[in-house]
Amino acid sequence: MPMARITGRTVLIVGASSGIGADVARLLAHDGNRLVVTARRAPELAALAKEIRASGGDCLDVAADALEPQAAADVVAAAVAEYGGVDIALLNAGQGPDMSMDQVTVADVSRIMALNYDVVVNYLVPLIAQMGGQRDGGLIAHTNSLAGLMGIPRQGPYSAAKAAARTLIDAARIELAPNGIRFTSIHPGFVATERISEDGLPKPFQISQEQAARHVVRALEREPAQAYFPWPTAALVRTLRALPTPLSAFVLRRLAAR
Repeated sequence: MPMARITGRTVLIVGASSGIGADVARLLAHDGNRLVVTARRAPELAALAKEIRASGGDCLDVAADALEPQAAADVVAAAVAEYGGVDIALLNAGQGPDMSMDQVTVADVSRIMALNYDVVVNYLVPLIAQMGGQRDGGLIAHTNSLAGLMGIPRQGPYSAAKAAARTLIDAARIELAPNGIRFTSIHPGFVATERISEDGLPKPFQISQEQAARHVVRALEREPAQAYFPWPTAALVRTLRALPTPLSAFVLRRLAAR
């Protein structure tokens, strides 16, 4: 599809206080767009909103915990009250710490599922209800991960949560196409955010968060069903998925051992 620059849209960014979400907000803070940014960390979020307004952008910041369904619904309601609706939503909240399966607890796995799957559901439901009432529907994009395409060593719970979110959104895409609601799953590889800088995981073909944000904006503009980047990591994952299981397992063990 040809790229269409995002202009004059109301854009909700969940997980916007730092990292990729904050950089996407900065990239979209012009051209008549109206931003609604949300995250748990109120001071960082307020600083981002102040920066955007100082540059001439229109921004509403709403501190909220994405793990709370009512808080997520309230953010969507605040966006509707302020700007009349949401045209584009980027669900960017989530975490993927280094976790070995012989050391995790049940609580660890449950928390990773909540941080990467439940937060999607908490926003997905009120956004579908809101966009379903709009003439042009809307776009719901989710920052997934290339790790969601297969079980990655030391990322097992994270991979499982991202795979679940992808499957849910795939079903929603088919069901809600007649309502004009579109869905894009965005699958980054390793991104050099501050949060993962010292987690000990090998990170082949790592890119900067600024590069990742540009890829995300491109996906929001083009609206593919699935967006994968950077291409070397995406190609590696595709190759591993195509290999016989014993061979792909051998490669993954070697990568994890490094």
